[in-house]
Amino acid sequence: MLAFGRSLTASFHFDDYALLADATITAPEGWLRAWRLEQTRPLTYFTFWMNHALGGANPAGYHAVNLGVHLGAAVLLTAILRRLLEPRAALVAGVLFAVHPIQTEPVVYIYQRGTLLAALLCLAAWRSWLAERPWTAVAWFGAALLAKEECAAFPLFLAWFELSSAGQIRRVKPLAAMVMLALAAGVRVVALAAVLPGSGAGAGAEVTWREYLAAQGVVIWRYLRLLVIPYGFTVDPEIRIPSLAPAALAWGAILAAAALAARRFRELRCGFWFLGALILLLPSSSIFPASDLAADRRMYLPLVSLAPAVALTLRKLDTRLLALGGAALLILTLLRVEVWQTEERLWREAVARSPGKVRPLLQLARASAEEEALELLDRAKALAPDDPRVASEKGRRLLAAGRPAEALTEFGRALALDPRSALAYNNRGAALLALGQREAARADFERALSVDPCLYDAYWNLARLGERRRPPQECGFAWKQLRELEHE
Repeated sequence: MLAFGRSLTASFHFDDYALLADATITAPEGWLRAWRLEQTRPLTYFTFWMNHALGGANPAGYHAVNLGVHLGAAVLLTAILRRLLEPRAALVAGVLFAVHPIQTEPVVYIYQRGTLLAALLCLAAWRSWLAERPWTAVAWFGAALLAKEECAAFPLFLAWFELSSAGQIRRVKPLAAMVMLALAAGVRVVALAAVLPGSGAGAGAEVTWREYLAAQGVVIWRYLRLLVIPYGFTVDPEIRIPSLAPAALAWGAILAAAALAARRFRELRCGFWFLGALILLLPSSSIFPASDLAADRRMYLPLVSLAPAVALTLRKLDTRLLALGGAALLILTLLRVEVWQTEERLWREAVARSPGKVRPLLQLARASAEEEALELLDRAKALAPDDPRVASEKGRRLLAAGRPAEALTEFGRALALDPRSALAYNNRGAALLALGQREAARADFERALSVDPCLYDAYWNLARLGERRRPPQECGFAWKQLRELEHE
């Protein structure tokens, strides 16, 4: 609570704002929409709906739930480890999991609640497994998959635990049931990623699975470095696809460390916990590609296993040194939470630590005053002259500043760079409308809907022209939302 209490005063960040525009979250019937077959992470979205129903758009309530889930996970992990390790090691591991600064992103970034929920429910499954209630553990794991599918490797972790603690897998049928649930969830994610626009994963990722695999060896070592030397965090790390030699070297070192860890697999020592963490990292750091090559939040569930490994490594240290280290981690986490207080602080740090990336510049521009924003966008254009996002963002800033003619030029450039972009058509139409060219604007809004029949902004702009249309039923917003435009 001391480490993350300040998260209660933090703003929304990045994808958090998308929640407030999602009918699954905002509509009264959203609790039912959350459980549609095409809805990803239904349990997590159901909790978002509850947040909105109880507190509307106030971020404090959302942060309070995230903090509560993290607190529950830390308490549950400590209780489990007290059954497996000596009390001192269990306490050190629990504190490390609770307050390490690498935990800041999943705790303070509301949109990543699924990461927290999945870990909490996996820990509940592990506790039931230890209590000889394997089918209850299966139910808990099924709920974890509904929170976020990234926990799909947890059955393999349990199998590894069985082999290490008992020398054999004693409860094959419950484990097989978990594996089947994980496979079903994995197939569903692959299928949805292929059809959902902008998914950023699987077939929707900006990299191939080979490129992603090549990068993950370097990424995993970065995660381990941040665990040992907790400095250099950023919400948007700059990771490049390595060439064959560095990728092979990084993965070779990981596989050698895993082989060394597996040598004495029947003892719950450091090697068991280290290899367990690598198992838990498999869904996010192997062959299933994502546009974000690295994200600190992906270490949340693996830290369940890495924290005991570190605690056992440090078991001979003097208690006063351990207390001093814990205090240092607490201070570093407090500083990380301060960075996450506002969008401006968060993205200013990202710009400084990832100078070669465009996205931090775009996000900081959105959080900055006009003059600085335009300067940042010029920097982004120099980095990526053919990126339509830069032209679109500059056009939006110019339009908001009352400079529609200049905005029209930028929107036209964005459309030239991405001729099939519904947003680019809609943006150009908005600039034309601001210039009084109503028919030309209407034509662009029509083109936008021909590309994306569910583009809310295009319906909104047509309503401004006095033409209200009923969107297709499968769109993620209701007709009554458009009718509310009459009051604006």
